[in-house]
Amino acid sequence: MKKHNFSAGPCILPDEVLKKASDAIINFNNDNLSLIEISHRSKPFVNVIENARNLALELLGLENKGYDALFLQGGASSQFLMTAYNLLDKKAAYLNTGTWSSKAIKEASLFGDLVEVASSKKENFSYIPKKYEIPLDADYFHCTSNNTIYGTQMKSFPKTQVPLVCDMSSDIFSRQLNFSEFDLIYAGAQKNMGPAGTTLVVIKKNILGKVKRKIPSMLNYKTHIEKDSMFNTPSVFAVYVSMLTLEWLKKIGGISFIEKVNQKKSTLLYNEIDRNPLFSGIVNVEDRSHMNATFTIKNDSLAKKFDELWKEAGINGLNGHRSIGGYRASMYNALPLYSVQVLVDVMQELEKKA
Repeated sequence: MKKHNFSAGPCILPDEVLKKASDAIINFNNDNLSLIEISHRSKPFVNVIENARNLALELLGLENKGYDALFLQGGASSQFLMTAYNLLDKKAAYLNTGTWSSKAIKEASLFGDLVEVASSKKENFSYIPKKYEIPLDADYFHCTSNNTIYGTQMKSFPKTQVPLVCDMSSDIFSRQLNFSEFDLIYAGAQKNMGPAGTTLVVIKKNILGKVKRKIPSMLNYKTHIEKDSMFNTPSVFAVYVSMLTLEWLKKIGGISFIEKVNQKKSTLLYNEIDRNPLFSGIVNVEDRSHMNATFTIKNDSLAKKFDELWKEAGINGLNGHRSIGGYRASMYNALPLYSVQVLVDVMQELEKKA
């Protein structure tokens, strides 16, 4: 029996996606060749990456709106650099809400002046800052929609004339937003879309070409757009599994459907965290992530017993990030509601035995 996978990443994937992917490793497209040994220039794989790119735009509601979808390498961390390389001419504005936005700020500072419009660092990133001003002369505003480590999530985004850039690595395709408000979205596949090895970049093409610097070919968004995301050999397996996951999401009802499921999962768990006297949430209630729920056990002497119980129940990946400790339940799209119920049952069992 498969474990209840609450791992923060690489993420849980739908069973049917895993089955199709494993079959493709042996015999892809009934060609008696493995997916990972065919030419990336062959028609079968070109169809895969084109389908993946089109599905991404379709699910986000960005078809025929001047956007392009790319599958690149280097993880979301490479986008900290590429965003600034391509967009930062004089000054950019950043919202600092966690580890990944801090790293994005560090990379972008190499290319121009940065304005940190707000930060929750002094409070250990336990909330999302709300009241801040974005300089109108900024080349872009960068934010992180969901903070995997700390368990916070932006529930709204600023209305601004400045181009809006967002790292959506850990909650992409999980909830409905007006994605046309964003000029650039990037997301590492391994958090909510596929295996590690590829990064989705969705970019409004008219924001490019405004910096004065020369950009190396590999780091230039225009290069990848002009080559249909095939400038260099893509991560064939990661792109294929991401395509399967997007097909699965479309089949079950798209983002509007999965958002309702995700809401049920997070409500079930947070209600137990708040009800059970043995546990406590880590971040501000209004900023709680629907993807990554972080919590602690109030009595350290019960931690060993709790760990034994959830492991016996077949739960995987519940330990909190090494930088903050506690527990973290990552409830990505493919995690079934039943798995959350198993965790809640374990928490209630501990309460009875305490």
